[in-house]
Amino acid sequence: MALRRDPAAREIKHLVERMTTSSVVDVTPGTTVFGLVLGSTSESTTVIDLHSHSIVRWRIPWPADSETDLAAFDVVQGTLAEDVERNDLAQPEAVTLAELPRRLGTYRGRRVRHWLDALVTPSDGPLFGFRGPSAPYWEFRGERPSVALIAADRGPQLMRRFEDGSTWVRFGWAGDDIWLLCEDTHAIRTIEATRRATLTGRDLATSLGFRPSYVLTTLSSPIDGHCYKSCTGLLPRS
Repeated sequence: MALRRDPAAREIKHLVERMTTSSVVDVTPGTTVFGLVLGSTSESTTVIDLHSHSIVRWRIPWPADSETDLAAFDVVQGTLAEDVERNDLAQPEAVTLAELPRRLGTYRGRRVRHWLDALVTPSDGPLFGFRGPSAPYWEFRGERPSVALIAADRGPQLMRRFEDGSTWVRFGWAGDDIWLLCEDTHAIRTIEATRRATLTGRDLATSLGFRPSYVLTTLSSPIDGHCYKSCTGLLPRS
């Protein structure tokens, strides 16, 4: 009933569900692209490309004095730059946008759950193919993705280090106990608001407003020659 009463929500639903599909991501310069946001930082925004249903990272030219205002499950429209910069061997799924994308609305539901389930990273080895928090940039060959959507075996837990103000996500996956710096602004603000050092289980779900079913993890651009693992999103099923 709510969808029937909300023309904007109905328009987004029609846009997403009637979009033509393709088996490959279109990276033609100047192409209009549509994405469903999974996580967004000032460095890159991870989306499900709505034409191919593949994971893509958008490099967005945010102004130097501003931060991303995109949130999980936002539907956004952008235009690829004349140079999409597909030559980053550490981030092979990254493309560059010509300008700031346009937020069209939000989209959730069974289709999103299906897409997320299909995109979950299999637990067949260490996260991103290496153990530890980082790897030298020169070791990457463009053969491994820089995004992993994790269905955790244990957790996740959200932790706050008061000594330096950082927020961390801890979870178990593929037999490993993984700790990642958290860059999800909603999760960071959530634990800051509680003034607690740790959030887990029901307390975490209540504070976030949803039960986190997935951990969105990404590799950073090189920092002093190394690419670092981080958590850029805690996500519900949809």
